[in-house]
Amino acid sequence: MQVLDISQTRASRNLNALYDAGLLRLRRQGLWALYSIDKEGLKEHYAYLVEAVRRALEGNETAFQDRLKLKNARRIGPGCVLTTSN
Repeated sequence: MQVLDISQTRASRNLNALYDAGLLRLRRQGLWALYSIDKEGLKEHYAYLVEAVRRALEGNETAFQDRLKLKNARRIGPGCVLTTSN
């Protein structure tokens, strides 16, 4: 959430909507709710959607910056924090 600069509430709401639509799977691990793409729910559309997202984000400065932030994110306690690279 910190990587994307959105609130925990907003992230949960959006992920839950995608889960309810059958696009994500949910696995709970302690305090964590771990979401992943539900390939079975997407079936034949999975490869197309993944490729469409990749193309849409290719060259996108915001996506590039988010990937850089994600590389520096560390899981600490019930949240992720951004740290400086060593």
